[in-house]
Amino acid sequence: MVFANDETLTNVAALFGEDAVRVVDILGKVEEITDIQIADQSEIRLNIVRKTLYKLYDHSLVGLRQSRDKETGWFVYHWRLQPDQFGGFIINRKRHVLEKLESRLGYETSHEFYSCQTTGCRRLPFEEAFGFLFKCPTCNKLMKYFNNNQIIEVITRKINQIQKELSNQSV
Repeated sequence: MVFANDETLTNVAALFGEDAVRVVDILGKVEEITDIQIADQSEIRLNIVRKTLYKLYDHSLVGLRQSRDKETGWFVYHWRLQPDQFGGFIINRKRHVLEKLESRLGYETSHEFYSCQTTGCRRLPFEEAFGFLFKCPTCNKLMKYFNNNQIIEVITRKINQIQKELSNQSV
């Protein structure tokens, strides 16, 4: 089982935005807390706190317990961090990134690219460049072969790094 430390909690929360970092920081200091208390402590509007909590809840990073207020009859939600879920979340995110990188590597290795080398203009695969008669559709300059070996090397290195990290982690 992978458990999260404070830095991991903060880094994962950052994926959901600055408000999530503040919410997770507050949740990390208590066993359980209501959304109203979080809003008071964080000085974030209640609707933003709730929206953030539900995003985290959708990924099982926080849990909740529901009770009924005896005076009003309204439901009260008591939120808590689930730090044991953060490791699994990180592994799933890495797998998702790995899939994207492998797809991108396939695209890079199966295409030949052309570019005018002008800042702000994009490189085009052969088929598109041919359609424009090797003239840049943005600046109308002549497009030349673009060697993407460096891009392929960077993607390959990142794929290997993530594969190594995933093989060293367990859920």
